Amino acid sequence: MLVGQFNLLVLRYGWFWQLFTSIFVHANLLHLALNMFFLLAIGRRMETMVGGRFMLVTFFVSGLTGNLFSLLSGPMVVSVGASGGVLGLYAAAIVMNKTVSRASGSALSSLLILFLFNSIFPGADILAHLGGILAGALIGFILGLRIKRRYDAVSYT
Repeated sequence: MLVGQFNLLVLRYGWFWQLFTSIFVHANLLHLALNMFFLLAIGRRMETMVGGRFMLVTFFVSGLTGNLFSLLSGPMVVSVGASGGVLGLYAAAIVMNKTVSRASGSALSSLLILFLFNSIFPGADILAHLGGILAGALIGFILGLRIKRRYDAVSYT
């Protein structure tokens, strides 16, 4: 039986692999379909922007961070899905684009809208969404600075 991330098992018995494996377990077919649709939409764009390796790293770091945040929900919570990773990819793309274009002030409002829209549904793991978005935003900021430095170096030579 797949249960996703059962916080009690992670916290009390050290079943830390559930932080990773729960990314691949979904509550139902609609949950899976929505996550896969949005992963396809943002994943293709991120892969084009930064390459497959950075896209995967961003997805998994965001998903794992979201699942770590989910542990704060208490021991009797079961969490499933790839939402933390998917939202992390969206956050990374938003912050990366805003950092490169030097419009980072509007990134905060975009991230807030992303968080609120995806956390209003019943059963949504708000802490996992928040953790994924924060991790993705940090990665996007780092990648954006890196891209901006490359552009600046090329434009000055």
